[in-house]
Amino acid sequence: MSRKVKIAVMQTHASVSLKDNLQRHLALAQKAAEVGAQIICTQEMFTTQYFCQEENHKYFDFAEAIPDGPSTRGFCELAKKHGVVIVASLFEKRAPGVYHNTASIIDADGAYLGKYRKMHIPDDPLFYEKFYFTPGDLGFRAWQTKFGKIGVLICWDQWYPEAARLTAMQGAEILFYPTAIGWHPSEKAQYGRAHHSSWETIQRSHAVANGCYVAVANRIGHEILDGVGGDGLEFWGQSFVTDTSGQILQKASVDKEEILIQELDLDTVDTVRTHWPFLRDRRIDAYGDLTKRLID
Repeated sequence: MSRKVKIAVMQTHASVSLKDNLQRHLALAQKAAEVGAQIICTQEMFTTQYFCQEENHKYFDFAEAIPDGPSTRGFCELAKKHGVVIVASLFEKRAPGVYHNTASIIDADGAYLGKYRKMHIPDDPLFYEKFYFTPGDLGFRAWQTKFGKIGVLICWDQWYPEAARLTAMQGAEILFYPTAIGWHPSEKAQYGRAHHSSWETIQRSHAVANGCYVAVANRIGHEILDGVGGDGLEFWGQSFVTDTSGQILQKASVDKEEILIQELDLDTVDTVRTHWPFLRDRRIDAYGDLTKRLID
């Protein structure tokens, strides 16, 4: 039997209201389910604006427990009602003083399968994530869901071939990347096209190197935080889905709220990995130095 599945990646803006953001994403996910989506992925930390533009302790109040917080509970109920798999990217409060950038993975019966904690944490102008997020300690994982085996990585993880490889090695047929990435407006004219092209190209390459599908959910909007000012960040949207050859099947707009619905044939993963046997031909005996920072 054919193993076809319809996935959905959602892109939208974020308001200052956590409750509004959650309700809008639940509504978008329900809409996706009603038109046939079976696996649905949110953008990175969808309940909040991208607060990492500054280092401010007040934003720790935005974090919630996983799976006992309102967002995971809400999506578990929606998953069970509509029979869909959900990848929900959240700001996790693990314990006092320990917070993570985390995705909840929920199966089609509403069961909470587990979480992925973002492994690579950036620290760049207006992306001050190291102030907020403890690096993930659960490793790279893949989950068997009702509709296929999926892997989840988050934003800055998408630049690292090691992360995609280690997730694919566990059998992931689709790599989902919840994302919040955009331009510094003052740099857009000079670097904007190159930065976006690099971002898209590296993720397409993960599909090629691992013989799997890639689905990326990015946010939209120009966010200038109260009290921070400046030019803020202009998120570039353009969420997309690739096939196992890295070809883009669908891409969203730069600035419009959209739900990309794409049918994937998971049998293609086995065919591609057999005909392009990158996993077979890896020289695992020669890769030990990958665990070093540099080779002197």
